[in-house]
Amino acid sequence: MAQTPLSSPAPSSSAPSSEEPVPAYVDPTKPSIARVYDAFLNGTDHYEVDREVLRRVLRAAPEAVDLALENRAFLIRACRFLATQAGITQYLDCGSGLPTAENTHNVVQRLAPAARVVYVDNDPTALAHSRALLAGTADVTVVEADIFEPEALLRNETVRTALDWTRPVALLQLGTLHHYNGEAVRTRRDIMRAYIEALPPGSYVAVSHFLDPGGEHSATARTMEEMFLHSMMGSGTFSTRAELEPLFSGLDMITPGLVPCADWWPDGPQLKPRTAGQRCIAGGVARKP
Repeated sequence: MAQTPLSSPAPSSSAPSSEEPVPAYVDPTKPSIARVYDAFLNGTDHYEVDREVLRRVLRAAPEAVDLALENRAFLIRACRFLATQAGITQYLDCGSGLPTAENTHNVVQRLAPAARVVYVDNDPTALAHSRALLAGTADVTVVEADIFEPEALLRNETVRTALDWTRPVALLQLGTLHHYNGEAVRTRRDIMRAYIEALPPGSYVAVSHFLDPGGEHSATARTMEEMFLHSMMGSGTFSTRAELEPLFSGLDMITPGLVPCADWWPDGPQLKPRTAGQRCIAGGVARKP
């Protein structure tokens, strides 16, 4: 798939041709989180309804493009760390979305060719594209499940057999939990606790989440949140660092801890000031003792 993961979006041009038939599994009248994210990243698998969500968000808060770009850059750096420094060869990628350039398996299998990756999603578009593009890829499996129902997901036969649960597993929740709308029934902390309890000792957890950084950039975060919550997507909650820290309860945080994604082991020295958008998504990696 053609993709430019670290450039500004061009939503009017990167889109399926109107002459191409819409697949039966796609409802082009309803936006998809996976397709909107694809539009943010200059992907090719989105429709006018998804681009309209993107345009509305960017009109009100142009900084929002940095959320997608920094989330993808954090995934790449975190996976490199897990594959090399942590020596992890098993990955459970929750809410993996559309298969874009430098997906989890691209990063980790380049560094550890025998690594196994299980992608989990319940978006029909993401599932269909993933299965088509990843067919025949060694040690990569795509599973349909609700990532916010951890007990059911972890009982899934494919999840149980594709990964060896007697050995460490890396659990990835990257850009997913801020789209959870069921806090009144079950909190994000409860969801993560269920996953963490099921992980073997020595496993790792990587999380990225929209951040309200406080101070002068809090208004930017809340503007973006209002746009997401009142858009056709209807989700996208920004949380403070204190609200996010419990997601890693019982784990040993890897230095530098829970920080803006752009500050988590960047690839080089910081020569430009961080944008407001870069300050509004946080990430962290932690190890289960």
